[in-house]
Amino acid sequence: MARKEAPLTFEEYQEESRKTAIYPEVGKPYVYPALGLGGEAGEVIETLKKVLRDEEGEIDEATKENLKKELGDVLWYLSNLAEKLNLSLDEIAKKNLKKLASRQKRDVLHGKGDER
Repeated sequence: MARKEAPLTFEEYQEESRKTAIYPEVGKPYVYPALGLGGEAGEVIETLKKVLRDEEGEIDEATKENLKKELGDVLWYLSNLAEKLNLSLDEIAKKNLKKLASRQKRDVLHGKGDER
């Protein structure tokens, strides 16, 4: 029986992703990973748009595998952008969950604006 891999923490991912962060340090150090994040998020959206247009919204296994790769790229750029801003993905995730739990408790998950 194959041994299951241990889960990867955000901290571990962020540390490992830095090892492959080879890109130009032109201008501010956060610019390149920010642009990459936008580009990769766009690829995810483009893939889903085509699923709606061509597949009646049904995601097959090949598309799911492609989305897994694209979402991995989104995660890589997010991780490296956070690192360039001296932010921890772990802290970002915890803060986001805390914010959402507060909104849920106050029944304001729906609505407009970030400060609700």
